[in-house]
Amino acid sequence: MAPPRNSRAPETLSVVLSKVATRGNKLIVTVNYHGHPKDGLVFARDRDGNPSATGDNWPNRVHNWIPSLDHPSAKATVSFTVSAPRQEQVIANGRFISTTIAGDAAPANAAHQVWKFEETRPIPPYCMVVAVNQGVVIKSLDQNVTQLVYNIPLKDSDYAPKGFSAAAPSLTFFSQTIAPYPYEKLALIVGATRFGGMENSSAIVFPSTLFEHRPNEKIRTRFDIPTHLEEVVAHEIAHQWFGDSVTESTWADLWLSEGFATYFAGLFVEKYDGEAAFRDYMRDAAQRYFRFEQQRNLPIHDTSTTDLMALLNPNNYEKGAWVLHMLRRRLGDEAFFKGLRDYYNAHAGGNASSEDLRTALEKASKNDLRDFFARWVYGAGHPRYELGWGSMERRAVTSVVIRLNQLQDGDAFLDPVPIEFVVNGKKERRTIVPTGKSTTVTIQLPANPSAISIDPDDTLLKEVVRINP
Repeated sequence: MAPPRNSRAPETLSVVLSKVATRGNKLIVTVNYHGHPKDGLVFARDRDGNPSATGDNWPNRVHNWIPSLDHPSAKATVSFTVSAPRQEQVIANGRFISTTIAGDAAPANAAHQVWKFEETRPIPPYCMVVAVNQGVVIKSLDQNVTQLVYNIPLKDSDYAPKGFSAAAPSLTFFSQTIAPYPYEKLALIVGATRFGGMENSSAIVFPSTLFEHRPNEKIRTRFDIPTHLEEVVAHEIAHQWFGDSVTESTWADLWLSEGFATYFAGLFVEKYDGEAAFRDYMRDAAQRYFRFEQQRNLPIHDTSTTDLMALLNPNNYEKGAWVLHMLRRRLGDEAFFKGLRDYYNAHAGGNASSEDLRTALEKASKNDLRDFFARWVYGAGHPRYELGWGSMERRAVTSVVIRLNQLQDGDAFLDPVPIEFVVNGKKERRTIVPTGKSTTVTIQLPANPSAISIDPDDTLLKEVVRINP
C-alpha cells in the first residue's frame, strides 16, 4: 500500500488518505516533526533566572507546536512523553504515569529523565500543555477534592501556600455547587503566559508576576491575601468545569467559558467574603462593561469579531457574568443552580452552545427565556433608565404616577424593574414591567414618598441616568 501523500501550506498540513474514510472510522495519523516553535510553547527565564518551557495556547496557537485541529470543538484526549534534563520538573495535563532515566548517567547532570502524563478525558486543544522548569513542587495540605500541587520558582516558594490559599476552598465550593472535580489532579503553575491566568485542564498557568506586590491593593480578610489573587485563582479553577470540561461550541459562545468563570469567582467571593464584597465585585464588573460598551456595542454572542484575541473583552467576561446574575435573580437560586448542574452534566467532556444553556435553564425553571436571551445574549447594550414621578393625594391614599423611560439606543429591555419607595420612614417595594422604551404606571401608596430608587438590590445590569420628582 502506498503511503499517504501530504502537502503543507501556512499553518495547514493536508493529508490525502490511501482510501476513503466514512463517519465512524478510526484513523491514526502519525506526524513526525521537530524544530523551535515560534509560538504556543514559550521558552523564557523564570523568576529565578532559570530556563523554562511552558505551553500557552489560547485561542488557536497550539498548532504552532502540536499538529492538531485547532478549534475548541475538536476536543481530544492527550498524552505527553517529555525528555528533559534531570534537574527539571515536568508537569502536563492529566495523570502522572512515570519517570524513567535516559541517557548516559556519567556525568549525572548530563542524564535525562523521561516523563509521561496521560489525560483520558477530552479537553480543548488550547488547554493541552506541558510545563518544564527548575521550580519547586509543593503539595497542598488540603487534598480533599483532588491531588493539588503548586509548581513555582524558588523565589516564590515561601509565599505560594498562602498566595494560593483560595485554591482548595474553590475546589470544594465548585464541586459542591456544580459537580465533582472533572480531572485527575490540579497543578497551579507560575510560569510563562501572556494572560493573567490560563485555565489549562488540570495544569493552570499563572504569569511570573502573580505574587508581586501591588501598591494600594485591597486585602480580603478571609484569606489575608490581595483581592486579585483570590479572584484570579477562583476564576481559573472555575474554568475546570466551564471552559475545559464543558467547552464553548464556537468562539461566539465564549461567554459560556469566561462569563461563567467570572461569575463563579464572584460566587466564591460571596460565600467567603460576604454579600457586601460580592455586591462590590459585581458593581466593579458592571463599570468595566460600561466603559467597554462606550467603545464597542456588540452582542455577547458575537459572530462579527474575527480577531479572536479581541474576544477577551468585558462583553464576554463581565457582561456574561451579569447575564448569569440576572438569570439567578429572576429564576431563584434553586432553579438557577439546578439548571446549571443539568447543563453541566449534559455536556461534561463535550461542547455546548448558548442555546444549550437556555434549554437547561428553561427546563429547570419552567420559564420561557427566549426573549431574555434574544435581548441580553443575541442583542447588544443595556438599559439606561430615567424615572420621573408625580403624586396626588385623595382620601388618605396617595397615587404616584411613575414614568420610566429607557434612553439607550436600540430596542427596549422588558425585564421587570424593582422600584423602592421610602414612605413615612419605611420602605415599600413595587415592580414595573416595561411595555416599551417608555412606560407609565400609577401606584397607590399610603403617603407621599420621600425618596425613590431603581433596583436597589442590583438585580439588573443597568445605569440610572436621573430620577426627577
